[in-house]
Amino acid sequence: MRSRNAQLSVTAVAFLLGLLVVVQLRSQVGLSGLEARSAQELTVLVANLTSRNDQLRREVATLEREVSDLTQAAARGESSIDRLRIDLARLRVWAGLDPVVGPGIRITVGGLLPGSAVEELINELRNAGAEAIAVGGVRIVPGSVVAGPPGAVSVENTALGDPFEIEAIGSPETLTGSLTRMGGIVAQLSARFPEATITVTPLDRLRLPATDRDLRPTHGTPTL
Repeated sequence: MRSRNAQLSVTAVAFLLGLLVVVQLRSQVGLSGLEARSAQELTVLVANLTSRNDQLRREVATLEREVSDLTQAAARGESSIDRLRIDLARLRVWAGLDPVVGPGIRITVGGLLPGSAVEELINELRNAGAEAIAVGGVRIVPGSVVAGPPGAVSVENTALGDPFEIEAIGSPETLTGSLTRMGGIVAQLSARFPEATITVTPLDRLRLPATDRDLRPTHGTPTL
């Protein structure tokens, strides 16, 4: 009987000691965690967590918008490949690699006008927002030059007749207004070259050809 009581006593003591050890360990862990940090450290920790949560919320919102866009595109029968094809077609038009159709203006030039004056007309059209330009049926692209004295003007080694035409696609109203405004480029060239005639005609539809030039770079390499 005494032996059994002694065993129970030892077991109880061991249990109490074990409980005290666990409590102590938990206390130490707690002190090494948030309880051991100062108010300033806790403030910084909360601020960091808040900032990270805000960042995650923004990322979630962005992903949700992308999912919504793709879902709507799929509902319209579109796909990422279709959108890429549309973007590629637009870029090819801007680069002059494909023909382009749209509203714009036609400038008819007669008489003696040097190549430098034609370049001034082209620059004015670009500044006014022309999306595509052709001179004498030749598409103007980066590197195209109109040159020559009056009566012997050429573009891309193609001689321009008398008269010749400059065509540009864009807003007919904007392009016409920019060229023919008081003191504008047409008035300036008419004063400098009185023997030349410059007529601007707005049109609802024009078709400009693609360039014949090879636009692949000789030295540069595209990077992604």
